[in-house]
Amino acid sequence: MRKLLIASAAVLATTGAAHAETLKMATLPANLMPAIVMATFANIVSSNLDDIDIEVAAGGAATAHMMEVGRGNIEMSMSAPTVWALMKGGKAMYANQEEAPALADNVQLVMWYPYGQYSFTVRADSDIQTLDDLEGASVFLGPTGGGAWNAAYAYVKGTTGLDAKEGDFEAIDANWVTGYQAFLDGAVDMYVGGCIHPCGAFLQITETEEIRFVGPADDTGESVDKALGKYRYRDTIPTGLYSGQMNEEPVATFNTAVGIVVNADVPEETVYQITKTFWENVDSVTSTAPWAASLDPAFGGTLQGSGISLHPGAMKYYKEIGVQ
Repeated sequence: MRKLLIASAAVLATTGAAHAETLKMATLPANLMPAIVMATFANIVSSNLDDIDIEVAAGGAATAHMMEVGRGNIEMSMSAPTVWALMKGGKAMYANQEEAPALADNVQLVMWYPYGQYSFTVRADSDIQTLDDLEGASVFLGPTGGGAWNAAYAYVKGTTGLDAKEGDFEAIDANWVTGYQAFLDGAVDMYVGGCIHPCGAFLQITETEEIRFVGPADDTGESVDKALGKYRYRDTIPTGLYSGQMNEEPVATFNTAVGIVVNADVPEETVYQITKTFWENVDSVTSTAPWAASLDPAFGGTLQGSGISLHPGAMKYYKEIGVQ
């Protein structure tokens, strides 16, 4: 069996058949939930198909990775419905990249999966009991200007009225690695990260710290609905997930869809085989990766109105199982 290795900002090849087709996949830093899902995808495919290997490079931003997929420099990356729409429209982080709208047409979908509950995390002894208590606090919302940052920012503003851009609280400027480390070091009051619980990031924190997940005092209302938009949805974080988790009741938060995308020029049969192989074998990893039980092809193959097209190879598989 071939084992997939992930290295930050480096591609490590799996040891496969001499004439295997190789697909290059870029993802977020390796400790983050989306990267773990994508690494699992790559490992399942590479372990079960003799003629296809997926090489993973962990590190960097999905917004930049998608441009490289569109250019054909790599075959696969992470995406999100909102980020793809911004790329297609040449807006926000793509406003100064003239080729972005055309490149978006070269980016097609393999599958959606849950990003994981946005986990607004403080130490157990923190005075922050709800998101409404964030005034004056220091918070890592995600990498500045990225999709996760914008989602967390919008949710906090929609539920509490507090606006980091107006200085109501400090949203520190850091990447995923330094933001996570800042929380471990006690340099920030709150860390925000997506997680299909239980996940490694919080298992690590709770080895030495007691934490609480916090939510808004009220997650209802028009402003919250607007912040969630079309592709984010309300969710909760259960109690009892970690030994160091001090929550006594489930915590309200939100979730969203992210996806694995592929360059449109990758052959239909290749994408069909990797999609089929993943979904037919994902149950084999749930004993060691319990979060994988929450992955569902009915979610993976559909997200109405997202704009991005399913790759014909992925479409073929989802039609076979009745999802499309």
